[in-house]
Amino acid sequence: MIVEQLTIIEWVLLGALLAVFLLQVYFYARYMAAPARRMRSKSPITNDQSPITEGVSVILCAHNESYNLSHYLQALLTQDYPEYEVIVVDDGSEDDTRNVVEGYMSCYPDLHLTFVPYGARVGSTKKLALTLAAKAAKYDYLLLTDADCVPESDRWIREMMSGFRSSVEIVLGFSPYFETRGHVNCLVRYDTLFNGLHYMGAALCGHPYMGVGRNLAYRKALFFESGGFTHMMTERAGDDDLFVNHLATKQNTAVAVRRESYVWSVPKQTLKEWWQQKRRHLSVSPAYKSVTKFRLTLDPLTRGLFYALVLAALIYPSVHHLIIIGAAVLLFLVRWIMQTAIINVSARRMGLRRFSMFSVLWFDIVLPLIDLWMLAIPKRNNKKW
Repeated sequence: MIVEQLTIIEWVLLGALLAVFLLQVYFYARYMAAPARRMRSKSPITNDQSPITEGVSVILCAHNESYNLSHYLQALLTQDYPEYEVIVVDDGSEDDTRNVVEGYMSCYPDLHLTFVPYGARVGSTKKLALTLAAKAAKYDYLLLTDADCVPESDRWIREMMSGFRSSVEIVLGFSPYFETRGHVNCLVRYDTLFNGLHYMGAALCGHPYMGVGRNLAYRKALFFESGGFTHMMTERAGDDDLFVNHLATKQNTAVAVRRESYVWSVPKQTLKEWWQQKRRHLSVSPAYKSVTKFRLTLDPLTRGLFYALVLAALIYPSVHHLIIIGAAVLLFLVRWIMQTAIINVSARRMGLRRFSMFSVLWFDIVLPLIDLWMLAIPKRNNKKW
C-alpha cells in the first residue's frame, strides 16, 4: 500500500499536523463553544441556590465624558432592580462632565458624584477612582461599567446579580461594541467576540482568568480584603483583567451569558486608537499568573504550528506529495469550517452580526501576529487611563 511506503519524515509531518489539529478542535469545542452551550440550556445558572437580590452600587469612572454621559447615563438610572445606586467618579475632566451628572442628580437621588483629587500622583488614576468609589459605595456588591457604555436592557443589573450565590464573589459579563461601517469596526468586533468567548468559556470550564471593566461585578468585601489595586497601582491597566486573574477561582466565579446582561460600548474609530487600546490591555499580561500565561500560549502556539505544518505539507518535495497535500487540505478545511461555525453560532445566539468565512480566516491569522508584535516591541505610554 502507498500509505505503508511513507517515509519517517512524512509520517512525522502528518502526525504533527494531526496532533495540533486535534488540540485546536479541543480548544474550540471545549472553551470557545462553552458560552453558546450555556445560552442554549434552559437555565444558564447551574447552582441550585436562589440568586441574590441585595442592593448593588453601580460604578463608572469618567474622564471628559460629558457627551457619552448625556447619551447613556439615563439607561443606568432606569434599571428594573429594587435597590441600587449609581456612583460617577470624575477623574480630572475638563469638559462638562460634572454639570451633566449634576443635572441628573436633581431627578435621581440615588445618583452620586465624587472625584479624584487634582494632581494625584499614581500610575493609574482610574484604579484610584475605582477605589474611591468602592469606599463610598453603601452596598456590598459593586457593578462596574464605563461612561461610554449602555446596557442591552433595563434588566442588566438583575441579570448580572443573578450570577451571585453564597459562594460566588465575581460575576463576569460581556460587552460587545456597537456596529459601524468600515474594516476597523469589523476587526474590533471580531477581536472582542473572540476574546469574550475565550474568557467566558474558560470561566465556564472552571478556569477563569480575566474580565472586562465595562461589565464586571464583585463583592466589596473581596475587593478590600484582597487589598484592592494596591499590588498593581504601577501598572497602566489591569483594573479588570489583572484583578480577576489574581482572585478568580472555579468556586468563586460565575458568568452572566444572557443577552440582557450585556452592555454595549462605543468602539474606537481608527486603527491607531484601537492599536493603542489593545496595546495598553496587553501590557499587563506578563503579570498574569503562570498557569494563565501557559494556557493563553497554547492556542496561538498550536494555531501557528497548524498553519506552518499545512504550509510545509503543501511544499514538501515527495513522491507521495498528493497524499500529504490531501491530508493537509482536508484538516485545514475541517478546522476552518468548525471554527467559523462555532464563532457564528455563538454570534447568532448572542444577537451579534456574523462574520464571513474569509473574515474569520484572515483575522485568525493576523490577530495573533498583532498580539505578538505588541508584546515583543514595548512602547512607553504615560497615559494613566
